[in-house]
Amino acid sequence: MTQHSHIAASHQLDYERTLILAVEVSGRSWVVAAQVPGLRQKGVKQQLAPRADALMAAVEGYKRRAAAAGMAVERVIVAYESGGSGFWLARWLQQRGVEVYVMQPSSVPVDSVPVDRRMRRAKSDRIDADMLLRTLLAWLRGEPRVCSMVPVPDEATEDARRPIREREELIRARVALVNRIEAVLTVLGAGEYNPLRRDCRERLGQLRTALDQPLPPHARAQIERLLDRLDLIRQQVADLEAQRDRAVEGETVGQAERMIQHLARVRGIGVQTATVLVHEAFVRRFRNARALGSYAGLTGTPYGSGGTHREQGISKDGNRRLRATLVELAWMWLRYQPGGALSRWFHDRLGGSRGRLRKVMIVALARKLLIALWRYLQDGAVPQGMELKPA
Repeated sequence: MTQHSHIAASHQLDYERTLILAVEVSGRSWVVAAQVPGLRQKGVKQQLAPRADALMAAVEGYKRRAAAAGMAVERVIVAYESGGSGFWLARWLQQRGVEVYVMQPSSVPVDSVPVDRRMRRAKSDRIDADMLLRTLLAWLRGEPRVCSMVPVPDEATEDARRPIREREELIRARVALVNRIEAVLTVLGAGEYNPLRRDCRERLGQLRTALDQPLPPHARAQIERLLDRLDLIRQQVADLEAQRDRAVEGETVGQAERMIQHLARVRGIGVQTATVLVHEAFVRRFRNARALGSYAGLTGTPYGSGGTHREQGISKDGNRRLRATLVELAWMWLRYQPGGALSRWFHDRLGGSRGRLRKVMIVALARKLLIALWRYLQDGAVPQGMELKPA
């Protein structure tokens, strides 16, 4: 995992020898805002084709312009927002000696200058690129809270997440097909039917409509085609799960697989849950527990102004897969780890309350559980009262 060391002071950055670029990445074009040594303009902006070689050509052009002004560029810094384009651009630039930073989009301010809230706010790619450049310059000057930088994972780490995310997509597709079959039968008034049973095709011929008639031919043909797609998805899910189990049970395992094995030994944590926790969170490096909770989107968002104070709930500004898995795990933890310190804390705080407060407390338990398991893997600190599965 690549980690960027924070630049704490402005004297560590020589503006006379450093070319700084902020790129607004989109599907149709890339807009570059640059601070070029030797040029006195407020900012140089340029629109490029959405290609990496076009960006490098722009970098070389800026170097020539700086050289013409009597400045030699010795360092190139490029920053852009993380998004659907992934991290391939960062890796591509790093291979060519460019220093790359990837900004977390939600941490970038909407506008870094005061505006009249009664007026309409202009927005364009050129304005966004200029805003990214100002934010990057402030971060390089040593203002850590102006934005957050996302660590650039290596290709192997990023690729290891694909099977669990593909399985999630297949599960959603399976649910959609089951619901579609149920909708077709509901229109006909047919009886109960479970398309996930092994004898689902035999039972399909036995179904009767509300008028005690066999299924119409077109409806039955549609259901059979849906069953064909359902069989394919179920087979693909089984293949992914078998691949997941082989990677964990194999003798030659890496650091991620060892962490999955440690988590899978804990009561209430299955292989799938352990795999999601490790590949979505624990393979990354975090400064502290607060950064980990922020990455999962489980931090609070208080609102206070004058005499008004209220809690708006968790930020949900993080990895949604990790957050959903943690909430499910929190419920399982109460069931399989009832004597643990975390479960006792939950029941003591909850008391006899029900309803909404129970859901609020389960989210708080999920955050505590995330930090406890992270410390368990990183430092070997076993959560108090945690039980392991029988050998």
